[in-house]
Amino acid sequence: MGDVTFRFAERQDTDLILKFIEALAKYEKLEDEVVATPEILEEWIFTRQKAEVIFAVRDGEEIGFALFFHNFSTFLGRAGIYLEDLYVMPEYRGNGYGKALLKRLAGIAVERGCGRLEWSCLDWNRPSIDFYLSLGAKPMDEWTVYRVTGETLAKLAD
Repeated sequence: MGDVTFRFAERQDTDLILKFIEALAKYEKLEDEVVATPEILEEWIFTRQKAEVIFAVRDGEEIGFALFFHNFSTFLGRAGIYLEDLYVMPEYRGNGYGKALLKRLAGIAVERGCGRLEWSCLDWNRPSIDFYLSLGAKPMDEWTVYRVTGETLAKLAD
C-alpha cells in the first residue's frame, strides 16, 4: 500500500462525492436508485450538516471515500457512528485502503467518544463480508432493518 492520507470533504467536493456514490451504486447494481445531485448533497452534507465524508487520498488523488453520520444508542447512552457508504476505486482494492478508511473512521469514533461504529452490508457481497469479519466486525444476525420511503413514508406521516 502506498502512502495514504485522509481529508474531510469540503463544499466544493460535492461532484466528487456524487461520483463515488454513483460508482458504489454501480458496484451494488443499484444505479437506478441514485437520485442525489450535487445540489442535494451540498444542502444535506454541508448546509444542514447531516452527514460527513472523508476521502482516502494517494498521490494527490482521491481513491476512496466513507460517508457517515452520528446515530445514538440509548443503551450505551452515547452517540455512535453509522457508516452509510464505503468505497475504494477498483484499481486500488486489495491494497489495504478500505481497511485504512475503516481504521480512520474508528479513530474518529474514538476521538469523539462514540460507543460504536456500525454499518450494513448486502447479503450477496461476500468479499465485503469476509473483509469485515477479518477486522473483527460482528454481524447482527438477530436484527432486521426496516425501511419506509417515498409514498409509504408520506402516507405514514399523514
